[in-house]
Amino acid sequence: MARVEFVLSGGTVIDGTGAPRRTADVAVGGGRITAVGAPGTLAAARVVDARGLIVAPGFIDVHTHDDRLLLAAPDMAPKVSQGVTTVIVGNCGISLAPLGDAEAVPPINLVAEAGGERFGSFAGYLAALAARPAAVNCAALVGHTTLRAVSMKNLGRPANDAEIAAMQGHVREALAAGAIGVSTGTYYGPAAAATADEVRQICEPLRGTSAVIASHLRDEAEGVLGAMREVFAIAFELGVRQIVSHHKVIGAANFGRSRETLAAFDAARRAGDVGLDCYPYAASSTILTQAAARQAQRVLVAWSQARPAAAGRYLDELAAEAGLAPDAMIDALQPAGAIYFSMDEADVERILQYPETMVGSDGLPHDVFPHPRLWGTFPRVLGHYARERGLFSLEVAVHKMTGLPASRFGLARRGRVEPGYHADLTLFDAERILDTATFAQPAAKAAGIAAVFVNGVETWHDGESTGAYAGQVIRPH
Repeated sequence: MARVEFVLSGGTVIDGTGAPRRTADVAVGGGRITAVGAPGTLAAARVVDARGLIVAPGFIDVHTHDDRLLLAAPDMAPKVSQGVTTVIVGNCGISLAPLGDAEAVPPINLVAEAGGERFGSFAGYLAALAARPAAVNCAALVGHTTLRAVSMKNLGRPANDAEIAAMQGHVREALAAGAIGVSTGTYYGPAAAATADEVRQICEPLRGTSAVIASHLRDEAEGVLGAMREVFAIAFELGVRQIVSHHKVIGAANFGRSRETLAAFDAARRAGDVGLDCYPYAASSTILTQAAARQAQRVLVAWSQARPAAAGRYLDELAAEAGLAPDAMIDALQPAGAIYFSMDEADVERILQYPETMVGSDGLPHDVFPHPRLWGTFPRVLGHYARERGLFSLEVAVHKMTGLPASRFGLARRGRVEPGYHADLTLFDAERILDTATFAQPAAKAAGIAAVFVNGVETWHDGESTGAYAGQVIRPH
């Protein structure tokens, strides 16, 4: 057994399983939890007073676009500041590897910087992450859209047999290197022409493995049920787990349809292994397009390469000042990103309450004016939705962001406060925890996070980074 390095003393442990909280000491040594015992029963040279605080597993952000941030800003302040200790990258079909020298067509440009660091193989990317650790752990998906960009000259058609074979080769390489699965994003232009059969064939190397498919649906509006059936059928045929990313229904005509989509999840779960995540906001964020803007009640510009000063301004106001129609204003801003107010709060709450729903931020860390979910997702669930709205208990909320995602994504020995588990731990004040990031001031640190430990190393303390980079690359076991 590892030598005990410190004890978190007298805290209220919420262990990540959904079980009721209890007062306990937690001993840590060698990067692992070595013991959980009654208050006053565990000893060490260093004792951290956790009285009055919740001691929980570190939060797992299952849906991020932090592929480049892990290397460019390894303190990972937007995530560690809200209690996150593990991020899953490569979502929505877009991953930094194996992009290599291929053009970072939108939406790949959300993670790949022009002239920035590139990786032609997944092994090279994961090796760089291991050699230059960040403040959080990471697990990685390989993106189908990225595979198309490196394997096809014309993205406006389905892939041919030779292109599919090339993409399968990339998937095999990624899995061998340590990828936890494949992500898809057929919602976006560069992958919209991909048929369900193309996706199934590219994901064929996943058959017989523990890998997952995480999917940004082809349609989250009128065609949402058909898009769900498409991804379920692919996963069921391959015999792998399917995660529906940032589940939502968008557009006023579809408000309330979460009742239908959640019923479809219930039916699908009787036939196969499916799950979902969502973020706790009624606004989304991605690249700026006319189609997405037409579904929204209002649009806030997150960044614009053509007109940088437009970041943080509303599209309708910009159009009025310029004397342009909204579509023409969108053209003038390109390339650009935006925040779309296109969902109903009742749907957001209903999806969050669904027992199988995990929490993922979907934050875009390189946006000039980001969606507040980048800094506020997890405290918002704990403070606003659990404590203030009472949608679920604190134990259930913690389970949705710890034990449940660790199980769904196969992150071994993480997501629980239990002996033998990695000492990824977040200490927070249950009465104070709350998001402070807003749509007007999006980059604001959460309130109520007292300390964060990653693999037993204190990474965040009283609102500041400690400068410790103890994150690990998590590969399937």
